[in-house]
Amino acid sequence: MRDTETSGTKPKMVGRPFPRGPLYGAGALVALSLFAAVFLQPDRGAMQNAAAGPDAGAVENATVVSTRNLRFEDQADGAVAVFDADEATLVTVLPPGSNGFLRAALRGFARDHKLEAGAAGVTGPAPAATGPSPPFRLTLWSDGRLSLEDLMTRRATELTAFGHTNAEAFARLLPPRTATP
Repeated sequence: MRDTETSGTKPKMVGRPFPRGPLYGAGALVALSLFAAVFLQPDRGAMQNAAAGPDAGAVENATVVSTRNLRFEDQADGAVAVFDADEATLVTVLPPGSNGFLRAALRGFARDHKLEAGAAGVTGPAPAATGPSPPFRLTLWSDGRLSLEDLMTRRATELTAFGHTNAEAFARLLPPRTATP
């Protein structure tokens, strides 16, 4: 009972401090992890290609069924006006508080605009999620996929990967299909 003193059933350490080596090691590991998470970002292109998987070749064989270039503008009341960017016509107005997935996707693209502007050394206010920036291209493919491409960053997102309901929020923005004889 030289190193411990018993009081009740739990031993108490006397005269033996906790070793500092493991504490320094744990602290260094935490600091290194935080540094890596903040400053080391993986290559997005490589991640997107890896995520494409073994069926990526099938994607190359798909043809465009329908496409529309869209521009989104925030309204004062919180609504979002959707315009056909090529014809400068109003497609629809999304009421405030509706279309959460569509709004979240646009915020993601706005974040990429801000990152790209920062990488190019552009300073000033961050670009809005909607507004006068280059349009987005919404495309329905022959294999059933629906994609949204940011024409500024060239980043494309496969909307069908987020489920039918979420993809449908964007699919409604495509031009109406015409019947073929």
